[in-house]
Amino acid sequence: MSLSKDIMTALKEAMKSKNTVALTALRAVKSAILLAQTETGAKAELTEAEELKILQKQVKQRKDSAAIFLEQGREDLAAPELAEAEVIAQFLPEAMSEEEIAKIVDDVIAKTGADGMKDMGKVMGMVSGQLAGKADGKTISTIVKAKLS
Repeated sequence: MSLSKDIMTALKEAMKSKNTVALTALRAVKSAILLAQTETGAKAELTEAEELKILQKQVKQRKDSAAIFLEQGREDLAAPELAEAEVIAQFLPEAMSEEEIAKIVDDVIAKTGADGMKDMGKVMGMVSGQLAGKADGKTISTIVKAKLS
């Protein structure tokens, strides 16, 4: 079953159970997916990798918003954002640990022969491609910087 169908099923369940937090989050995801489909033109379906990117972006947006609200002392606004992020995150694959990411970064550095920060783009491109949907770019970037410097 595709990710879009899973989201639609969860959306229907949220409607039936009157779960407003899940409903809001899933409607936003559905909207983002539909928007991405119309941007690509006549292409009928998004690939699973594209759908995962959209979900990751939605989770990141909510976490960033919650962080801003918490900085301003608005826990009442941060709580729903974090709850929505959790609802969306359930559709993402299990995130990899930093040790697993570091191991893959080491393998890519060995394959490419990267020896400094000048090769960071090449290493980031290869690692990001391998870890699409399994790790966020910020974590990958931090590990790559540490390994290359």
